[in-house]
Amino acid sequence: MRQFSLQNEIALITGGGTGIGLGIAQSLIQAGARVVLSSR
Repeated sequence: MRQFSLQNEIALITGGGTGIGLGIAQSLIQAGARVVLSSR
């Protein structure tokens, strides 16, 4: 069950290569957001 929708939203995630940042990025993608990741 989708709890919220982020259609047409853009999220910038720093530290998105692993751990919490990656988990948040995956959740945002599932909610419909476009995600830009930045990592080392």
